[in-house]
Amino acid sequence: MTSRRTLLKGTVFGSAAALLPTAASASTGGPLLRLPTPAGPYPVGMQTVHLTDPARTDPWVGGVRELMLTVLYPARSVRGFSRAPQLTPDEAEVFAEYAPRVHPGLPGPGAVDWGAVLTHGYVGAPPLPGRRPVLVYSPGGGDSRTLGTSLAEGLASHGRVVILVDHPGDASQVELPTGMRTTVLIGPPDPATFRTMVDTRIADLRLVLDRLSGLPLAPVMDSCRIGLYGHSAGGTAAVYAARGDRRVGAVANLEGYLDLYPTPAGFEQPLLLFRTDGFDGTARIESSWANLPGRRALLADANHWAFTDYGSLVPRLQTTGLVTATARDALVGTGDPVVTVAEVRRRVGTFFARHLL
Repeated sequence: MTSRRTLLKGTVFGSAAALLPTAASASTGGPLLRLPTPAGPYPVGMQTVHLTDPARTDPWVGGVRELMLTVLYPARSVRGFSRAPQLTPDEAEVFAEYAPRVHPGLPGPGAVDWGAVLTHGYVGAPPLPGRRPVLVYSPGGGDSRTLGTSLAEGLASHGRVVILVDHPGDASQVELPTGMRTTVLIGPPDPATFRTMVDTRIADLRLVLDRLSGLPLAPVMDSCRIGLYGHSAGGTAAVYAARGDRRVGAVANLEGYLDLYPTPAGFEQPLLLFRTDGFDGTARIESSWANLPGRRALLADANHWAFTDYGSLVPRLQTTGLVTATARDALVGTGDPVVTVAEVRRRVGTFFARHLL
């Protein structure tokens, strides 16, 4: 059953105050973790958005379906604006509890001050003028949208608008205006749960596409240049959500299975199929991708979660003794994190640059 935590204080989402760290954040004495710096020419702005879908019932807890989004974009200027933490204080507290359950081998509560990890996105910074390609991201099962921050910042710093989508119910934690939602997934989902998860994500992604014109950054979004990308279950959902949707111009699947539904060999949009060489689900990946057209890419010396922020965070945790070498290998592989992060950014960025002109 999904648990909820009631927020102790009312929060206005989408405001700068919702993302700023507070003086009450406790220091653990653990390592100070940093996300890799975006390599593009533009500074990055950031806003959060809350969406509801009155037409759908949430499959996990009932009631109206709700989503949280983070929108990243090239900023005109970031002077006078503050960098956002990767997690709000309440999210950081819940993440510390759930992360080692979702991904065994990560340190437990109290070992890391997750609330002190800063993004390179500046809250509420004014966008750079001009209409820009839009990329919509769905994270892996059990992960929140925040774990896709590094890749999204890299893409935004090169001139795209990137929308990170949280899927309440399977994300480890999502802070909604009504409270904290935590994951129903502890351990691999059974087939029925996985199908519900992917179907819900497909509908979530289509809702975001339907609502683009009403988002705060709509004036700088080019609705004729839209791409979807996702990791693991998010990659699965991105491909299926794009089928038959002419709004979507290109799709990048970062190691997501494609055997849930038949996928036509004549998939219409350009497709990037990107996997690691260390994932224990490689045989299923290759089987489910076998008849699909698309560009294939391999991330060497890497494992499944190297596509996420864990790709840079887990090696740092290993150097400080909080993650074992075995756990690191199982999560992100043995490769140099600087090389791995750069390669993921390069491959995904180049793919969308080629197909969303």
